Amino acid sequence: MSGAKPRLTTAAMIASIASEGQKTKAAPFGHALVALAETRPEIVGMTADLAKYTDLHIFAQACPDRFYQMGMAEQLLMAAAAGMAKEGFTPFATTYAVFAARRAYDFICLAIAEENLDVKVVCALPGLTTGYGPSHQATEDLAIFRGMPNLTIVDPCDALEIEQAVPAIAAHRGPVYMRLLRGAVPLVLDEYGYRFELGRAAMLRDGADVLLISSGLMTMRALEAADALRKDRIEAAVLHVPTIKPLDEATIVAAAAKSGRPVVVAENHSVVGGLGEAVAGALARSGIAARFRQVGLPDAFLDAGALPTLHDRYGISVSAMTTTLREWL
Repeated sequence: MSGAKPRLTTAAMIASIASEGQKTKAAPFGHALVALAETRPEIVGMTADLAKYTDLHIFAQACPDRFYQMGMAEQLLMAAAAGMAKEGFTPFATTYAVFAARRAYDFICLAIAEENLDVKVVCALPGLTTGYGPSHQATEDLAIFRGMPNLTIVDPCDALEIEQAVPAIAAHRGPVYMRLLRGAVPLVLDEYGYRFELGRAAMLRDGADVLLISSGLMTMRALEAADALRKDRIEAAVLHVPTIKPLDEATIVAAAAKSGRPVVVAENHSVVGGLGEAVAGALARSGIAARFRQVGLPDAFLDAGALPTLHDRYGISVSAMTTTLREWL
């Protein structure tokens, strides 16, 4: 048909977030859970028809007698996970972030969090990591879950952190919500001698001119943006905050108070209710009056389309972030 728009493929709409030439590891969550299960017989894997798309199929193949396929029923998944936890198991329940946050919120709240049960809710496609439009883009999941009592929230950066976070959240007694990068996940933090600690932020690089505070995939973008800014003689510090709740306010406040440098929070989430507002609240309560800016997704339902194009359009690609910082600084 003349003038017809090209059809977007699945690969274009759910693409790797790796930069060209960047190292990746396949299915770090699935492999880490299998390794953990070797010494933790109470670990079970549960999903709502999304094992392949949350990398839980790796666990299902290795531990078929400890894998539970609940069908396309996220509320049932969370209620069943709560029941398993009450029987002494430690369930890792996987689905997409939008389905946990929107469809199953009440079940996570009342069946899991209120009872303070040992359930780990691990969710793929966080923020803008799919081009399938608002039905699949979890741009507000952190805002939804931050207000839930008892719930720990983790947003890992890369394959290494996912591998380290899996045993850490399993060792933590109580419910956890973890955002998940799946498939071919970039490997970045190995170059920084990084070690994940639940509830702790980590300064990956220092710099006197601006402080970049980030979580999830935006930490790897912040590191690349810091390299680009160095060409303009702008030295950027990068503080990685993988635990959104409880927030490491002491480290954040200490870093923001240093030398009066401006603060930029970068997150793969709406600018409403996520890491940016959590950091802003911490700084306000501490009496720090730093120049402050957020790099995040707009308070809007986002378009469908090819993922790299969307990241550019909504300001969370490396190039878009670098341009924003150059203009602001």
